[in-house]
Amino acid sequence: MLQQNGRFTLVQPPVVAEGWTVERRTAPSRLFGANGLRTGPDGRVYIAQVTGSQISALDIGTGSLDTISAKGGDIIAPDDVAFDDAGNLYATEVMDGRVSARAADGTTRVLRDDVPCANGITVHHGRLFIGECREGGRIMELDPAGGPPRILLENAPSPNAMEVGPDGLLYFPVMGANAIWRIDPDGGEPEVVATGLGVPDAVKFDANGNLVSTQVHSGQVLQIDPRTGEQTVLANLSPGLDNLTFVGNRLFVSNFTGEITEVLAGLRTRTALPGGLNWPLDLTVGSDGVVYIADGTYFYALGADGVLHTLGMLFSPGYPGFIRGVTATGPGEFVVTTSGGQVARFRPTDGESDFLADGLDQLYGVAVGARGIVAVEQGTGRLVSVDAGRIEVLATGLDTPVGVAFGPDGSPLVSERGRVVRVDGGTIEPVVDGLGCPQGILVDGNRLYIVDAEAKSVLEVDLDSGSRTTIASGLPVGAPPGVTPKPLRGMPPFSGPQGPFAGIATALDGTLYVSADADGSVLALHRGG
Repeated sequence: MLQQNGRFTLVQPPVVAEGWTVERRTAPSRLFGANGLRTGPDGRVYIAQVTGSQISALDIGTGSLDTISAKGGDIIAPDDVAFDDAGNLYATEVMDGRVSARAADGTTRVLRDDVPCANGITVHHGRLFIGECREGGRIMELDPAGGPPRILLENAPSPNAMEVGPDGLLYFPVMGANAIWRIDPDGGEPEVVATGLGVPDAVKFDANGNLVSTQVHSGQVLQIDPRTGEQTVLANLSPGLDNLTFVGNRLFVSNFTGEITEVLAGLRTRTALPGGLNWPLDLTVGSDGVVYIADGTYFYALGADGVLHTLGMLFSPGYPGFIRGVTATGPGEFVVTTSGGQVARFRPTDGESDFLADGLDQLYGVAVGARGIVAVEQGTGRLVSVDAGRIEVLATGLDTPVGVAFGPDGSPLVSERGRVVRVDGGTIEPVVDGLGCPQGILVDGNRLYIVDAEAKSVLEVDLDSGSRTTIASGLPVGAPPGVTPKPLRGMPPFSGPQGPFAGIATALDGTLYVSADADGSVLALHRGG
């Protein structure tokens, strides 16, 4: 269940079969990433988390976290938040094109559901402003009572998190123009404040009336004089910065990883909350023995010390898109699937991706073997093979398929709702049934390993005899007990629909690595412990 100071806490430790041990290879994440930030009336920092459909409040004095709006609740994929003078919280729901209001008693109502890519939001003197982070996005004023919106600006190239300045003008970053603009909230033409930035995605004002902006691509935090445009670098951080807020004179910034950083004087910084994995999704072990992790927006190598090393992220050169499925195919090379419907050959060190297929519907698992590349297309319930841009349908009618692996005879095995099946010449034959929600699968010799996200377990199946053994249960995979997550519809062009994928991979020594997507960690299951 969701608990204070963490996004998921096990009621009791996992149980493993005799001869097996389990350990965490990475620390659990405390948040599902970190997006919009806003200092609340109580002085805490409120953190919107798109991929977790969660809003949390951070006490910067104690470091404690409280879940304000939980996964599975009324607010879906919140990207930014704001408060009015009465303490009502307003949230943009970027994937559903909605803006919702949450009262102090926890009741929630939808103000608008017709604002595609609703993102930036601010309240000024009782007036509520929002922007759509999309090509051709609008800036508008919403009526908190539910009346029709008033359009301030149309056809802006991806405006983002905004704020009204001391001069009464509304300032907002324009990601597509790599600039910051301002406009009179009562009408008029926009003016350019600053250009040639590091892709700004949020602005706020400090106590001296200076504009402060996070740069998602460069990782810089910039102070900009809105009168002269003069720029000063306040911090050099990792790419993926999303938003910022002031608590008094103290400045805090968020990163897609979930890290919250305090920016100090003299280019110094302090980690207020460590980052981690948003999910994780699929994973693979390379010929070098390194574990590689697909985390959607990021692609990581896992160090022997448990440290995540970023090999690529959404805004780095050659990144193929929101990565979900992955398999290592050679030194420094991977075949991946993206939520945008692509299959790509990805070389992160070179910053290159060769796209092998596009236009597919909700791709998940991918496997490479003697029969080529096969991938699961969940949106259509198909298994497809991909070869030099040609797509061949191997099976249809699969029910919510997720994982794929080649069996000992070379036939693909696919996990779908309640079972794992074999695809052979267009026919579908059950291999293992009676499962809950199987996701990641792998084959090692005559043994099939299955991550069942509903049962929160890993099974070992003897493919010769059909016997099965639960080698670990009570794992932090899948949704928390009693929670039914709402669909994440995606954020074009950055991402297609997002969904869970508790992957599994094996090393040469027989260690199994599992994506513990509930608490944002990677687990290692060792035989013979």
